[in-house]
Amino acid sequence: MPQSTPPTAVSFWEAFRFWLKLGFISFGGPAGQIAMMHQELVEKRRWLSEGRFLHALNFCMVLPGPEAQQLATYIGWLMHRTWGGIVAGVLFVLPSLFILIALSWIYVAYGHTTLVAGLFFGIKPAVTAIVLHAAWRIGSRALKNKLLWAIAGAAFVAIFAFGTPFPAIVLVAALAGYIGGRFKPDWFKVGGQHGPSAKTWGAAIIDDATPTPLHALFRWSRLMTVAVIGALLWALPMALLTTTLGWAHTLTQMGWFFTKAALLTFGGAYAVLPYVYQGAVTHYGWLTPTQMIDGLALGETTPGPLIMVVAFVGFIGAYQTAQVQALVGPDYLFLGGALAASLVTWFTFLPSFVFILLGGPLVETTHGKLKFTAPLTAITAAVVGVILSLALFFAHHVLWPQGFAGSFDLVSAIIVLLAGLALFRYQQSVMRVIAAAAPLGLLLKMGGV
Repeated sequence: MPQSTPPTAVSFWEAFRFWLKLGFISFGGPAGQIAMMHQELVEKRRWLSEGRFLHALNFCMVLPGPEAQQLATYIGWLMHRTWGGIVAGVLFVLPSLFILIALSWIYVAYGHTTLVAGLFFGIKPAVTAIVLHAAWRIGSRALKNKLLWAIAGAAFVAIFAFGTPFPAIVLVAALAGYIGGRFKPDWFKVGGQHGPSAKTWGAAIIDDATPTPLHALFRWSRLMTVAVIGALLWALPMALLTTTLGWAHTLTQMGWFFTKAALLTFGGAYAVLPYVYQGAVTHYGWLTPTQMIDGLALGETTPGPLIMVVAFVGFIGAYQTAQVQALVGPDYLFLGGALAASLVTWFTFLPSFVFILLGGPLVETTHGKLKFTAPLTAITAAVVGVILSLALFFAHHVLWPQGFAGSFDLVSAIIVLLAGLALFRYQQSVMRVIAAAAPLGLLLKMGGV
């Protein structure tokens, strides 16, 4: 039976311990992370009500960036002011950054050993199925009519056949949504979100009727303060990189590139991965296509946002780039890689904090339930086509590792099919699929396949 009285107020350090724990156990991608926060904060601890939770989630869903990390930041800010939001958001990311730096070092140092190569032999085909499943999962929710299907198809053709830059696809989709929303608004009213259903688990500390805390009320002075500080936190490191290393240096270009990536992550990490691939692999040459797939495989096996794969991209790109090697010296390549991983993480996630701290007071003051606008609905539809192109890109490099002129990898194809069966038919989690695929690949590699 639901409790009629709310729990006692939560201290900053009690919340700190929870966010630290969440940072180490937040597996399962955004849907799993949001479900975990709902179970812990709404159902079990009753820190906030179902309505306030969904209210925050709806806001995070319309922002670029990782919505689960932004949701943690929002709740932390709502409960314990600015530092509460910063702590919640940072701890959501920090454990995965340290883990990925360590895994990236193991990858470059021991990636060609039988053990590591065997594990990746099984994981990479599974990742192909995981990305395809992500396209299906998002598409089944987003593509509710023929027009949205057409936008998804056009985005797929644009990026797969013509190599159109991802930002251009986003802009064209947004324009199509804006125009379509004015003339055919019903076509862009897509219901259903991946939030939990409306229920009650008893009175919460921050309940539906709880007045907005004083620190969460909108004030122009606060908005300007946050905007100026956020701009300085971006501009000062960028200026330091530019003046000391030069605009063309790898680390400076990483900072600039991942700033742009942070502003284009509508639809989550799977949507921005093609853009990261275009830049990191095709344009800058920081990684090879195979390394990009391996990086996504590592990102799937660690806690935190999947977009943390950018830490792997930064580490590997710096480790094997002559400019960074000259900067740190041949004996300190780990330091160069760790520096780049931390750098790209800073520029990728800084906008998320600024968006929440800027927009949170507006959302809390209005208390109006946010909905997807027509441009964002069109962008989500385009994202489905982009993710599908990413799945085919992975399939190409996994099933034909030497190119189409080479032989077809039947064993990898079987692993793709088994992983797809587990995901689509038996609805197994990503972690279970990877946990099964990794030892299977090792056994096959050791068996000489």
